[in-house]
Amino acid sequence: MSLIAEHQLSENLLGRPYEALTPIQKSVVDLVASETPSKEHPALCPDERNFWERLADHVAAVGGSWGFIFGFGVVLVGWILMNTALARHAFDPYPYIFLNLMLSMLAAIQAPVIMMSQNRAAVKDREAAEHDYIVNLRSELELMHLHDKLDAMREQQLETLIKGQGETIELMRQQVAALSQQMGG
Repeated sequence: MSLIAEHQLSENLLGRPYEALTPIQKSVVDLVASETPSKEHPALCPDERNFWERLADHVAAVGGSWGFIFGFGVVLVGWILMNTALARHAFDPYPYIFLNLMLSMLAAIQAPVIMMSQNRAAVKDREAAEHDYIVNLRSELELMHLHDKLDAMREQQLETLIKGQGETIELMRQQVAALSQQMGG
């Protein structure tokens, strides 16, 4: 469709000139005008993550689970019990400095990896929300456009009906006049 159709749709459906619309609204009006389907939902797109991104997502999924918390709790309790039971021959006696070092290193590595995964998830969520907004706005505009078309068809039918009734009334007047002439004449 032409730019004129997009301007008309913008004015009729959104009540604003095409130039005053946001880029997303313009893209939706363009989709309605061209009658092309919306793009695929981001969740249905192929996985384009590289190995490190998939690994970060997996680390975040495991590290953010109750299974990890309980499993890690068992490891910590086991570490403490084993080093307490070995007393003089313990490889990490109380105050468990090596354990603290391991926990600090794990936290130093795990926190940025989880943040990277969360950032990717946030970007994907924003893309999905934008797609949903576009689909919803397009549906609303399509319904409004459909209502306009139905209203135009209804007006055309009413005009045709009124024209037909006018012709019928005129024919009836002619018949009544002809009958009046025959009876009176």
